[in-house]
Amino acid sequence: MPHHEGQNPRAILGNIARRVMLERGLEPDFSPAAVLELAAIRGPAARGSASTRDTRGLMWCSIDNDDSMDLDQLSVAEDLGAGAVRILVAVAGVCALVRKGTALDAHARHNTTSVYTAGRIFPMLPERLSTDLTSLNLDGDRVAIVIEMVFDRDGAIRSSEVFEALVRNRAKLAYNSVAAWLDGSSPAPAAVAAVPGLADNIRLQHRTAETLRARRHMRGALSLQTLESRPVFEGDFIRDLVPDQSNVAKSLIEELMVAANGVTARFLGSRGLPSLRRIVRTPANWGRLVELAAERGSSLPPSPDGVALEAFLVDARARDPGGFAELSLCVIKLLGRGEYVVDAPGHSAPGHFGLAVVDYAHSTAPNRRFPDLVTQRLLEAALSGAPAPYDLVELEEIAQHCSQQEQEAKKVERHLVKSAGAMLLEPKIGLTFDAVVTGANEKGTWIRLRQPPVEGKLDRGFEGLKVGDPLRAQLVRADVERGYIDFVRV
Repeated sequence: MPHHEGQNPRAILGNIARRVMLERGLEPDFSPAAVLELAAIRGPAARGSASTRDTRGLMWCSIDNDDSMDLDQLSVAEDLGAGAVRILVAVAGVCALVRKGTALDAHARHNTTSVYTAGRIFPMLPERLSTDLTSLNLDGDRVAIVIEMVFDRDGAIRSSEVFEALVRNRAKLAYNSVAAWLDGSSPAPAAVAAVPGLADNIRLQHRTAETLRARRHMRGALSLQTLESRPVFEGDFIRDLVPDQSNVAKSLIEELMVAANGVTARFLGSRGLPSLRRIVRTPANWGRLVELAAERGSSLPPSPDGVALEAFLVDARARDPGGFAELSLCVIKLLGRGEYVVDAPGHSAPGHFGLAVVDYAHSTAPNRRFPDLVTQRLLEAALSGAPAPYDLVELEEIAQHCSQQEQEAKKVERHLVKSAGAMLLEPKIGLTFDAVVTGANEKGTWIRLRQPPVEGKLDRGFEGLKVGDPLRAQLVRADVERGYIDFVRV
């Protein structure tokens, strides 16, 4: 009988998440001082200044996860004729209510991110802020930072502008239903049909995003399919783990955010202000990527080349669609992690290898990520002509701390996915599964099952295995508390 049978799985996972956060140096609870500051906030931020524009008449909409309540951005498009399109992205004006040096800021600065676990969500900012007062909620008037971009028919950016504005969300939409509509497999969501002209506006955003996406991939942006798993609950009980698949609606938002983040980085540079850049360095483990391609009948040049790697990925997907997710996971592991660095005026930070962009500063999720809140404060200073709120020494410390805490938060999230997987697999100890190697180093060898998509450690039979190798594995242990799932090679 499984050790946790009869207990509430969601509560068990929530308690594990809280414990692991503390072990990882993250704070699951807000301090009494932060709670007092929150109680003193009476409502959403008022109009910022005389220069704040009123854009509430535009056809703003949000597209996010089905269950998202912390809405960080809105978007809208305008057809300028001759193939040119104006895209506007509105980002929640969080810094208007969360000021630097406050207790709320201290909590956000310590954790640096919201932590999304199978048991519960630990928001970077209290829910009264992130899902209400600073969230771009439906039919609510909010202060926002707007990034305006004009693209030609080929996706090249003609001009851009950043300004503060009042916005109003006209339609709260979800990725899956919007994607099904854009794919033609479902009618338009009711919220789209309820706003005259919104369907055409979203289609225009979609077409523009596809053009931007194609342009990036020609420069070597990588077509990768992630296999992030999430538990599916029936009430409080886990029924399955399913991969979180990409779709055209997610791609739409991703492209607009990549473009907006690029404009933000360049805008700060043009005003002589530093910025926090999000980078992925040129892969240090390129040799293994070359081997991975050779094992699949392809070749890569001896030196890192994003365009060549993208061509290999496109070909591999066409050859073996069913195995592409596993190949993507191997490539992601070999590329290395993202990190934050400071870009000072007169200097040039590395770019983002995976996205094939040079200028990239996280700015579009200030309710969920501290680097975006820092960037927003820098933008506020640039727009008002005030001095930068952070000097280079402080920004360097923030960049290093955010990179570190992001990894700790990911470890918490992965731990909870494994705990959920262990809970699901507890009754199946002794069974064998098809799997693929996802990690192999001096610390051990890790594999991922094809179904359910659970990752665990290979205790025996790992000799000679490399990332990407297929195998059969027998489940020998499932420890929910520790998130341990152990296998032996069959």
